[in-house]
Amino acid sequence: MGADRQQPTVRPADPPGDPSAHARETGPTVAEYVDLAADLDEAVAGDVRFDEYAQVLYATDGSIYQARPAGVVFPRDIADVRAAVGVAADHDVPVLPRGAGSSLAGQAVGPGCVVLDTSRHMDGLLSVDPEARTATVQPGIVQDDLDAELAEYGLKFAPDPASSNRATVGGSIGNNSTGAHSVRYGITDAYTEEVKAVLPDGSLLHAREVVLDSPEYEEIVSKDDREARVYETVRALVEEHEAEIAERYPDLKRRVSGYNLDRVVYENDEGEEVINLAKLYVGAEGTLGVVVEATLGLVTVPEETALALYCFDDLVDAMEAVPEALEFEVSAVELMDDEVFRLAAASDGYAEYVEPIPEGTAAALMLEFDSELHDDFEAAVAATNDHFVAEGAAFEVVEAYTEADQNDIWELRKAAIPLLMSLEGDPKPYPFIEDATVPPAELAEYVGEFEEVLEDHDTSAAYFAHAGSGTLHIRPILNLKTDEDIQKMRSIADDVTDLVLAHHGAFSGEHGDGMARTEFNPKMYGENLWTAFKEVKTAVDPAWLMHPGNVVYRDGSEDVGPDSDRGVGADMREHLRYGPDYQSLEPQTALDFEDEGGFSHLVELCNGCGTCRQTDSNTMCPTFRASREEVQATRGRANILRAAISGELPEEELYSDRFQEEVLDLCVGCKGCASDCPTGVDMAKLKAELKHEYHQEEGTTRRDRLFGNVDRVSRLGSALAPVSNWAQKLPGADFLGEKLFGVAPERALPTFRRETLVDWFRARGPGVPEAEARDRVLLFPDTYTNYSYPEPGKAAVEVLEAAGVHVEVLDPDDVAPSGRAAFSMGLLDEAGERARTNVDALADRVEAGWSVLFVEPSDAVMFQDEYLDMLDGEAVEAVAAGAYGVCEYLHTHRVHDHLDADAPAETLTYHGHCNQKALNRDHHAAAALRRVGYDVDELDSGCCGMAGSFGYEAEHYDLSKAIGRILFEKVEESPGETVVAPGASCRTQLGDREGGERPPHPVEKVREALD
Repeated sequence: MGADRQQPTVRPADPPGDPSAHARETGPTVAEYVDLAADLDEAVAGDVRFDEYAQVLYATDGSIYQARPAGVVFPRDIADVRAAVGVAADHDVPVLPRGAGSSLAGQAVGPGCVVLDTSRHMDGLLSVDPEARTATVQPGIVQDDLDAELAEYGLKFAPDPASSNRATVGGSIGNNSTGAHSVRYGITDAYTEEVKAVLPDGSLLHAREVVLDSPEYEEIVSKDDREARVYETVRALVEEHEAEIAERYPDLKRRVSGYNLDRVVYENDEGEEVINLAKLYVGAEGTLGVVVEATLGLVTVPEETALALYCFDDLVDAMEAVPEALEFEVSAVELMDDEVFRLAAASDGYAEYVEPIPEGTAAALMLEFDSELHDDFEAAVAATNDHFVAEGAAFEVVEAYTEADQNDIWELRKAAIPLLMSLEGDPKPYPFIEDATVPPAELAEYVGEFEEVLEDHDTSAAYFAHAGSGTLHIRPILNLKTDEDIQKMRSIADDVTDLVLAHHGAFSGEHGDGMARTEFNPKMYGENLWTAFKEVKTAVDPAWLMHPGNVVYRDGSEDVGPDSDRGVGADMREHLRYGPDYQSLEPQTALDFEDEGGFSHLVELCNGCGTCRQTDSNTMCPTFRASREEVQATRGRANILRAAISGELPEEELYSDRFQEEVLDLCVGCKGCASDCPTGVDMAKLKAELKHEYHQEEGTTRRDRLFGNVDRVSRLGSALAPVSNWAQKLPGADFLGEKLFGVAPERALPTFRRETLVDWFRARGPGVPEAEARDRVLLFPDTYTNYSYPEPGKAAVEVLEAAGVHVEVLDPDDVAPSGRAAFSMGLLDEAGERARTNVDALADRVEAGWSVLFVEPSDAVMFQDEYLDMLDGEAVEAVAAGAYGVCEYLHTHRVHDHLDADAPAETLTYHGHCNQKALNRDHHAAAALRRVGYDVDELDSGCCGMAGSFGYEAEHYDLSKAIGRILFEKVEESPGETVVAPGASCRTQLGDREGGERPPHPVEKVREALD
């Protein structure tokens, strides 16, 4: 074991102050597993965590369920997995393999299990054979990352779940995942050629094609071991139940319930009858062992695609069009309904994607065409237009041929599930029967009968997803905090499973069994096959230690050990995240949470989908990207916070050092979750409120006050410059800063200018008289621009005046600092006072037609967003509406039309500010640069890692640099010659990179174009 290994975190569990019954049912205490944790730590090289935070973090996934595990192991290799499984067996504790935890049926949670999280270390692409079109991977590799590595060969892994930007391939194998292109490619079991799996006894099974009765087969079954028993049992069961398998397994492109007895014995390409247990592990949900390696079949990537979105004014009409769509050569047939469009239109992150959808669209059917099937996209689309619009029920078509336009439509489609979970209030469209699958020709009739079931239960649902495969995500809207709706959920599931059977369908076509559907498998497969499933499970796992109770369950008569109740019974109503006894605190808050339905409702908006675990696009979650720690993702923070406000953790946990340091202080406040999280969990807002409450209880530190009032320090530093700058360079200054204020000695602090931006403007005066101006603006003197780096402020004045705009730079004696620094530190009283001062000072002028402009994006967003959370009234709303980042103003007011600009032939790499991205305003700077003649490469980048004071804090320096390196890599890959960034923090971080120069502000490049 390495010398730098972490010791297992094992802390006694404090009893909750007033837990609900729900909280008492969540699982074991930490103290029960001290010996197990110690033995695991001795046996494996990876981290072992059995503290209460680890239990809470891994108690939920993307489903409606919650069950505390015993603890978590992060194995580094196969040897670690084998050791962990062996130790768990010695302690008679079950094991659960887990990837990203994005499962929707509860497959990634298990009460009292040792969770093996393979997503951190076992995430490699081991080999690629381009000629054979295969790749061998570890289970923790994220599918999008795999496809990115395969791109150089023109290959990809065909199944494409909507969660592919964070879902792991191991999870896809465990779930038998698929996605929008199953019409063309099928599902995971068709592409899983070999697996290596650790069995419950710690042995390693290499599952691959083995010719029946061949010498290889005879050698396997001749041994007296677990592998031999598995082969013999599975073969015997397949042969014994051949007729019933043919009758009971539905003939569908998608069926992911039960064990794959219908696919494990088949004829190979040489015409030989083979047995391939790899097919059995696909969809087994970790119940037959831990997949530690897999060889996958790959497909070629079409060079081009096109989309046609057909709009119907009636859902049934869209359903009836599905089988007709399959008569054309299409690679995807997807459905979205008006509820998805409505929610997207109301979401900051997705509103732009719904703009092309015509008014009156009750349902839209999306058809994709690819270049491997069509040489002429326009001709292909014209043919479907004739069928669905000219001769059919569709009233309009939206065509998309460019990659950007297609991506917008796919983003809308992929966001459907989490968007639906953002509905206001406790009733939500929950997943429990939403991926039932029927033959596409029966969809319209099935939907009509499903509607009758909903009417009988006095509820409604939203409709979307993979219509071409007969899989519709129909989510009944229920309130699972009430016993009435919990019972209603079970009744709906019972009725719908009857309905699915009547249509020769499958209870699950995508999301698997888990806790939601396992209890219905006997109904689907009948007594004989159900018994066969249990025999398979027992042959592989005699003690039922691998994720017991999923896919199959016991009636209690099976002999699995003394007094064991593992895997006995299955009831979809057990282990719910919420329930009739669920309670949560609703504290009195300094900020206004009315729009979010209250503080606790904002916390509970996290549905566990794991979008915050994505690592290569959008903004959130920067700390998770750098650390891969679940607690540092928005989901992790929300889970810990929800546990604290619901009684699952003690209420005083909110004020503990650990909660403050691990959960709150490591949130950089980038606000990316406010837009990137499909349900809008604004952790930056929650953090500010919680830090405020903490300060009310515990007071503030010297550093909190320093950084929260940095404007005063900067004003003094400017007045004393250049002496203040020399003082920073004195021997021991870094040491003193770290000891007194916790400032990282590696960071160079900002220097100060004796002549401030305000001084410069006061001496210079306005360049455009107000009477002759085409518009009037007030430039806000943010702390950094005014006292440390005035050049962007000067550039803003000169650009605006060149366009005939009258500019006044506000005097710090007339306004207060924006309050951003205080807000970020949780000093909400100070931030609120500054907000009130500024609104009072500016409201009349804004009403008179003036705009308020900001060089620093975080200050602009403070006015545009956070002021509305701190103050009420028409005045603050008017000031917020009149506030602009300077480049936002240039673009939205078409200032370029009045500029004589001729930019040099230069490509700029643009890194947008995360706060502006959260409000969907970061694109204005790139647009302004293009308007004056630059080529601009907009980075799909997250937070820079400085985040105001965060990067200066000694304990956060390493994490700040790790986040920064992610940005640096994107910068290096960009074709741009010059990096530009509007945020002062971003420019500081980029300037600190090796060989890097401090980038200019975009407005400085606009001024350069004027020359």
